[in-house]
Amino acid sequence: MRKTVHKLEKVMKPIYKRILLKLSGEGLMGDKNFGMSAEVIQRLAGQIKEVHDNGVQICLVIGGGNIFRGAKEAVNGMNRTVADQIGMLATVMNALSMQNALEKIGVSVRVMSGIHIIIFAGGTGNSYFTTDTGAALRASEMQCDALFKATQVDGVYDSDPRQNSGAQRYTAVTYDEVINRQLKVMDTAAVALARENNIPIIVFAQKGDQALADAVSGQGNFTIIKQEV
Repeated sequence: MRKTVHKLEKVMKPIYKRILLKLSGEGLMGDKNFGMSAEVIQRLAGQIKEVHDNGVQICLVIGGGNIFRGAKEAVNGMNRTVADQIGMLATVMNALSMQNALEKIGVSVRVMSGIHIIIFAGGTGNSYFTTDTGAALRASEMQCDALFKATQVDGVYDSDPRQNSGAQRYTAVTYDEVINRQLKVMDTAAVALARENNIPIIVFAQKGDQALADAVSGQGNFTIIKQEV
C-alpha cells in the first residue's frame, strides 16, 4: 500500500510589524544588462505578498540603477542635478512596474499613497541623495520597526565577497562601525539617519523564493546593523 506523503509548509513567524524594504534597481535586471526582468519582479512580488499576508505592513523604496545612474552620468559630464532628476524618474518606472506585478496577484498597493503597501518613488525628491538615503528617510517618517535592504550578497562583509573569496561576513555590526570602517553597504547619510532614529537595518540576499520571509522572521543569513552588538 502506497503511503501518501504530505509536504509540510514552512510557517512564517515575523518578528517585525512594519518594515521598509529597499530594493536596488540592479536587482530587478536579473540576467539582463539593462531594464527589468518580468520574472524577477514577479518573484519579488510573490515574496512581498507572502510577508504582507502574514500581517507585516510594508513600504518599498526601489532604486533606478537598472535604467539610469545619475552619479555615473555626472562623472561623464552631465549636470549633476539634471542627472539625479532623470535617475528619480527611473525609480518611478520601477515603482509602477512593481505596483502592476503586485496588483496582478491581488495586493492593494499604490505608488506614493497610503493603502496597504506603499511604494515610495522619486528618491528624496532632491539631487545628491541616493535611494538608500530615501529609504532611511521614509522608514523614519513611517515609524518602521526595521529597514530591510535586499542586495546581491547575504549581508555586510569587510570587503567585497565577489572580488575577495576570503571576505568575512558580519552577523551584526553597529552603525558607527559601518560608518567608521567605510563598509560599502549603504550611504553614510542613510546609516546616520537610521542610527539617529534607532531603526535597525537588515541586509540580506535578494535571491531565493523565501529570502524576504526568512529575513523578516529572523532566519537565514543576513547582517543586522544596530546601536549595540
